[in-house]
Parts: sequence; structure tokens; C-alpha cells
Amino acid sequence: MKKKYLLFIMAIFCIMGASLPWPFSTVTPSPVKAIQNPGSPNTNPIVSVNQSTRLIQAQATNLNPEILKLGLTAYTHVKKKGLEKKDLITIIDYSKPSSEKRLWVIDVRKSKVLFNTWVSHGKNSGQMRATSFSNQPGSLKSSLGVFVTDNEPYMGGNGYSLRLNGLEPVNSNAYRRAVVIHGAWYANSAVAKKYGQLGRSFGCPAVSPELAKPLINTIKNHTLVFVYYPDKNWLKHSAFLA
Repeated sequence: MKKKYLLFIMAIFCIMGASLPWPFSTVTPSPVKAIQNPGSPNTNPIVSVNQSTRLIQAQATNLNPEILKLGLTAYTHVKKKGLEKKDLITIIDYSKPSSEKRLWVIDVRKSKVLFNTWVSHGKNSGQMRATSFSNQPGSLKSSLGVFVTDNEPYMGGNGYSLRLNGLEPVNSNAYRRAVVIHGAWYANSAVAKKYGQLGRSFGCPAVSPELAKPLINTIKNHTLVFVYYPDKNWLKHSAFLA
């Protein structure tokens, strides 16, 4: 009798379109937005490139929007492959002279610029401007393309340092070449002001010693580093820029 009564009550709820009381109720998941506002703390990590470009550009007025857009495009590819863990991108624009700030660290999730500073290039890549790049060991040149940072920093001959892993044919030897981010006395504003350019490295993107540790600690553990130069062959064939 009790069982028939319960079945009768359930039938009435269904006819009326009402929700059944626990434990008979079911949970219908709320629809999830595919792309949320990049300024929101709950942002989807794969964001609209155009929207993020506009928000970041408002802070990074010295960053070419087309280069930023390329970097964000590379970010979406790296993120989809599961190679990027912290929603950060470091952009280095080697089309700029070393006398200018040409490195940016950007929190993509918050569309926020965390660092903007000077960075060196390899001694055989050029003088004030880098114009020649290589993937060959011993070349003492910088490499282009898409990299991800190593898990942990280490103490080396240049102090606190972070290795880069190249993801493309143009930089596949980066780890073997010991292309690392490190601090260097010749990579700061005072040197740029005095000599009109920074000193040059053996191919590493060196920054000022004061900034090296906080910057490295921010971008360590699989974050994207996008090194740009208007090399037509690389821009045409990179799998990360399509």
C-alpha cells in the first residue's frame, strides 16, 4: 500500500512538471560558456586572441599588436597540446634594438603584464639589432620560435638560470645548446643608456641580475616563451602560428 502511494505521488509531480524531492530529484548541469571574459578569474585558458590582444595592448603599449597576436596564437596551440601549465607567455621581440625594452611576461588568464624589461641577444646575432639566428651548437646566436621553460631553475656559471626547451625545427637544439634565461651585468638599463645597446650573450636571453630570480621563478615549470623576428620562412612554416 505504501509503495503504491509513493508511485502515485511521483506520477503527480511528473504530470505537474514539478521537481521531485530528494532522493528522487535529478541534477541538470548548468550550460558552460565556451569562452569567458578574459578579465575574469574563472577565465577559460583558451581565450579569444583578438579580445586578449586588446586588453593586453592597453598595458603593453610598446608591444606590437601583431606580434602579440602571433604569440597568443602560439599560446593556444601549446595550451591545447598540454605543454603549458601556468597560463603565462613570455614574448621577446628581436625586431627591436637591444636599447629598448623588448621582453614581456604576460598573465594570459588575467590579461596582465607582469614584467617588461631589457633582454640580450647572442653575440653572433648582431650588434645593437639581432639580424641572424641559428639552431646550431657553437653558433653563439639566438634562436627563434616557440619554447617552453624547464621545470626548475639551477645555479650555473651565470648564476640563477632556467633552461628553455625548443618545440620547433628552428630551435630544437636549445636544450643541448644550454640556451637559458639568466642574469647578466650587461643586460640592464644603465648599460643600454651608456652604450646605446646591451652587451651580448653566447645565445641566451639574458636579463638584469636584479630581475633574473623573480622573473625566472614566475615563468618556470612549463610556460611558453615566444621569440619573434620577421623571418619569412619561420613565419610561413611554423605549426604554432597557423
